[in-house]
Amino acid sequence: MPDQKTIAVVGATGAQGGGLVRAIVHDQNSGFIARALTRDIHSDKAKALATLGAEVVAADLNDSESLERAFEGAYGAFCLTNFWEHGSPEKELAQARAQAHAAKQAGVQHVIWSTLEDTRHWIPLEDTRMPTLMGKYKVPHFDAKGEANDEFTKRGVPTTFYLTSFYWENLINFGMGPKKGQDGTIRITMPMGNKKLPGVAVEDIGKGALGIFKKGLEFIGKTVGIAGEHLTGDQMAAALTRAIGQKVQYQSVEPAVYATFGFPGADDLANMFQFKQEFESQFCGARDPDLSRRLNPDLQTFDQWLAQNKHRIPIG
Repeated sequence: MPDQKTIAVVGATGAQGGGLVRAIVHDQNSGFIARALTRDIHSDKAKALATLGAEVVAADLNDSESLERAFEGAYGAFCLTNFWEHGSPEKELAQARAQAHAAKQAGVQHVIWSTLEDTRHWIPLEDTRMPTLMGKYKVPHFDAKGEANDEFTKRGVPTTFYLTSFYWENLINFGMGPKKGQDGTIRITMPMGNKKLPGVAVEDIGKGALGIFKKGLEFIGKTVGIAGEHLTGDQMAAALTRAIGQKVQYQSVEPAVYATFGFPGADDLANMFQFKQEFESQFCGARDPDLSRRLNPDLQTFDQWLAQNKHRIPIG
C-alpha cells in the first residue's frame, strides 16, 4: 500500500534482524513494510524473507555507500553489529559509524540502534577487580556497542537505543545449555551467583522493535531495554527441569574460573557475567519486562519459550 512506511533492517538474515522482518510481514496492520538488508541476496535465508513478502536488498556493513543506497527512502532503520562474526570491537565501532552516517545522509526519521552498556563507565580500565581485555575493554562485545551510541547522537540521528538481554537461544546455539557431568548430574553453569539474569527470546527482540516503531516519536532519544523475565540460575534450572523432565541443577562458578573454560570468548563472557552480577540492580532496571510486554503483547516467559523449544536444547 502506498501509505506504508519502509523499515530498513540490518542483519535481516540473522537473529534480531530476522525477527523484526518477520514481525513486520506478519503484522498486516503495522503500517510498515520490511526492507531486508543482507550481503547475499541469493542465500536461502534471503530468498525465504523475499517469499514472506520482504523487499530484499544488498548491503554490507563495511561498505558505507551500499548502506546509504539501502537506507534511501526508508522511514526507519534497525541497526546492529555482530561482534561474534569477527571478534573485533574496532570493527563494530566502524560498522556502527557507517550505519549512523548512512542514516543521516538518507534522512531516516527513526533509527533503532541495538546496543549494550559500555561497562567501562562502571568498571574503569584501571579497576583490577575485572581483567582488562584486548588492551582497552572490560567486556569487548558490550563496550564498543555502548561507545558507538555517540556515533548516532553526535550526528543528530533520531535514535532509540535498544538494550538487548541474554538470548535464551544461547542454551541451544552457544554451548550454554545443560551438560551432564561425570556423576550423571545435569547442570547449567554461569558465574551469576544468586543474582538475576534478564533473558529474552530472540524473536521477541524483533517484535519489541516493531512496537517501538509503531509508537512513532515517543521513544526517540530514549533508551529502551527488552527482557522477557529476570531469573536466577536456580529459577532457570527449575524451569528446565519442568520442561525436559530431567533434574537440572544450577552451578555457579567464579568469573575467573569461567574464563578458563577454553571456548572462544570465554574471558569476554566471564567479564560480562561478572558485570551483570555486580551491577544487578542497574542492569535489570534497564530492562523492564512490563514495558517489553506493552511493546509486544506476545512477549514470552521462559516457561513459554521452553515449551516451544525444549526439544532443540542439547544435553551436552
